[in-house]
Amino acid sequence: MAPQPLIKSRQTEKTINGIPTQVVCTEFSNYIFIVLTQYGKIGTLVSITSDSRSGDIDVPMFTTKVLLGKDEPLTHVYAKNVTTFVLQEAGNRPVLLGLSLKDNSAETMKTVKDMIKGCQVW
Repeated sequence: MAPQPLIKSRQTEKTINGIPTQVVCTEFSNYIFIVLTQYGKIGTLVSITSDSRSGDIDVPMFTTKVLLGKDEPLTHVYAKNVTTFVLQEAGNRPVLLGLSLKDNSAETMKTVKDMIKGCQVW
C-alpha cells in the first residue's frame, strides 16, 4: 500500500463568463489554502478564521484579514461568502484564500463555490 501524501491538493479549471478560472485547494495540518484565480496568480491573500468568542453557536462568526494585496470591503465579503462552508466542514480550521478575479459577479461567486466543493481535500 502506497503511503498517503502529507499535503493533499486538488485543482480544477472552468470557463466562467468567457474567463478561464482556476481553483486550487490544498490541505495542511493546521489550515486550508485555496487559490481562486482568473489571472494565473495568487493575488490578494486573505486569512479567514472562525470567531470562537461568539456566544451564539447557531450563528457562525468569521473574521477576515487581508495579509497581502488590496484591502477593500468587497474582498472581505467575497472571502466570507466563498469560504464559510469550508470552515464549517473542515472543523473550523483557518482558511488562507488567494483571490485574483476579474469578474466578481454573483454568478461567478456561485460557480466558484461549486468548484471549491469539487476540489474538496478536507
